[in-house]
Amino acid sequence: MDKHELKRILRGSRNFFLVGKDVLETADDWAEYLDSLLHGNCRIEEINGELVVIEERRLVEETRGLRIEIRPKEHSPPHFHVTSGKVNASFRIDNCEKLAGLVGQKEHQTIKYWWQQAKPKLIKIWDETRPAGCLVGRYKENT
Repeated sequence: MDKHELKRILRGSRNFFLVGKDVLETADDWAEYLDSLLHGNCRIEEINGELVVIEERRLVEETRGLRIEIRPKEHSPPHFHVTSGKVNASFRIDNCEKLAGLVGQKEHQTIKYWWQQAKPKLIKIWDETRPAGCLVGRYKENT
């Protein structure tokens, strides 16, 4: 998907900041971009003297009605959240053990199957979403 298609898809959403400044062409584009920075699913942090946009929640994937997210300001151990109509639970990244919440057996099996393939992606996104000064920090095996 090219950046202009992404801009079309994200227009009107709280995630418009994801389009990137290089595709903002009109004053309306810039206004929507600023609005999404102020009210969207992100925050601005200074890292090494540079202001950067950090997503508050990162959608990892949606599969079979399950929404998988990683959130930046989190407790140890590194984990991901799964929500749907029947599921609201968190799971460890290292072994997919349920930490908290409600999940049926069928949904738990689906999550474990997905996790087997997705663990490297979860680790990558966990590391990318750690804010400056995060006590939990980057992923380490067996944390």
